[in-house]
Amino acid sequence: MCGIVGYIGNQNAQDIVVNGLEKLEYRGYDSSGIATISNGKLELSKFKGRLSVLKEHLKKQPHTGFIGIGHTRWATHGEPSDVNSHPHINESESVAVIHNGIIENYRSLKAELIKEGYKFKSQTDTEVIVHLIDHYLKDSKDIMKAVNLTVKRLRGAYALGIIYKNEPDKIIAVRNESPLVVGIGKGENFFASDIPAILSYTKEVYYIDNGEMVVLTKDNITIYNSKGEKIEKEKSVITWDMESATKAGYPHFMLKEINEQPQAVSDTLLRRIDKNNNLILDDIRLDEDEIQKIKDIYVVACGTAYNAGLIGKYIIENLANLRVRVDIASEFRYNKQFINENTLVILVSQSGETADTLAAQKLAKTKGCRILSITNVVGSSVARNSDDVFYTLAGPEIAVASTKAYTTMLVAFYMIGVELAKLKQEINIDEYHNIVEKLKKLPQKVKETLFVEKKCIEIAEKIKNSKSAFYIGRGLDDSVGKEGALKLKEISYIYTESFAAGELKHGTIALIEKNTPVIAVVTQDKLLDKTMSNIQEVKARGAYTIIITDKHIEDINNYADDVIQIPEVYDIFSSILAVIPAQFIAYYTSIKKGNDVDKPRNLAKSVTVE
Repeated sequence: MCGIVGYIGNQNAQDIVVNGLEKLEYRGYDSSGIATISNGKLELSKFKGRLSVLKEHLKKQPHTGFIGIGHTRWATHGEPSDVNSHPHINESESVAVIHNGIIENYRSLKAELIKEGYKFKSQTDTEVIVHLIDHYLKDSKDIMKAVNLTVKRLRGAYALGIIYKNEPDKIIAVRNESPLVVGIGKGENFFASDIPAILSYTKEVYYIDNGEMVVLTKDNITIYNSKGEKIEKEKSVITWDMESATKAGYPHFMLKEINEQPQAVSDTLLRRIDKNNNLILDDIRLDEDEIQKIKDIYVVACGTAYNAGLIGKYIIENLANLRVRVDIASEFRYNKQFINENTLVILVSQSGETADTLAAQKLAKTKGCRILSITNVVGSSVARNSDDVFYTLAGPEIAVASTKAYTTMLVAFYMIGVELAKLKQEINIDEYHNIVEKLKKLPQKVKETLFVEKKCIEIAEKIKNSKSAFYIGRGLDDSVGKEGALKLKEISYIYTESFAAGELKHGTIALIEKNTPVIAVVTQDKLLDKTMSNIQEVKARGAYTIIITDKHIEDINNYADDVIQIPEVYDIFSSILAVIPAQFIAYYTSIKKGNDVDKPRNLAKSVTVE
């Protein structure tokens, strides 16, 4: 969740580290800091607040030197403050540490260090790391050995960056469960928690795995495994550029990413369909024999990915006739699981680094489950530890509120559901090709749906001062409503909930007051009449009703104060279009309220703590 950056080379480290931190602002943070080494002295600056606070300080008191580490913090231990900000240093000011993750056993380590006479300035878990390193340096005087001994004591998730003023020609980086990527330069090298931080300087990277340590000098990168053995890793080349991670003329990343959905859907879908209308699912290796072993499917995810999983459940159950359960990743380990070697676990994570999802993955592996991951990040932790992988190819998504990552997750579930149905012989080959032909039309249909933007702006103006709002729907439409409600609440800060329309009469309708916005999603033919009756119930109680539909409904104006008409598609694929108006409504409502759309309060893009 925190952002980390490191640099060593021949350029001013301050400029490169701060530039990298700017590229990581999308992750969400409450403070920032930097440490460099120059002329045998470790320099430290760190402040609560936006990165601009740090930058203003550095204008007056700039850092010098060619080696540095930087950090943007999202508070987990201790309130946001200058002293709790990273980097953290030891008492002699010789070692600086940055950390992304959580140290689970920090309390016992802290108690041990206090007994030895160490004094703690912060409330963070991270400060134990720098004092442990200091402790081991007293005996070894070797920073690599001290770091090795330290990480053996740590329990939890961490990506660490460490500099030591007595060895100013190297940076050490270590990874366990939190993302870490190393950038390969010429006469300079880099590390970061995410690629955008270093993409301005290099496109060649190493993805670091759990238990690995990296020693960076300006001319070399040496990687060690958990046994301390030097290892060779394959280079990866980043195929997207920084322009993909900038606003490209849009006022906000979220609006840009909403408008990128036709391309993202096309990239995810069309390249995986051959000339004979067969799906080519790349790194998914399930065949007819293996699918017969699968008795149950668990979809495990968080937030928006969880909402995508609800759609996936419907698709797989109705096409492939397989029983599917959707679990929130943070609850999965603590629930009773009915999983074994005959269970397929589908993990969904935009970043591929979501801590709760990784923990669920670890448990599922111990039970012998087959694991299929859906993620947007090639080489991510979730992907590397899965039997099968579906990369969504949405490109970098910067806004905290997910849009194109969500719609490409739906595409993934559509394709997986159709392929499973074929493998299980629940559909014949003609039905299969007919459905694939319908899939091929989705990118154009998504593009056509973007024309609802103007109508959504009008609706946003009407609801911007509402205290609460509701989404209703049935079947697939209920699942779309959950994502719509999440979008509206997380960036407009309007209390918004989604309910199955048929449940209104069992209590929820008591919340409907005059002019309460109720957004109804209506795309399912078999549920049309029932849903319209539910809309009439809330309208009769004074609700301001908005209908999102791909149907041409007779007398719709008797039910709706406003109608958002989207293109008609095959019913089971309608969710991908119906969610786009919900995204627009959330975006423009937030704008009209003056909120920070791309970085909503208290939220982060990549949640790498549990």
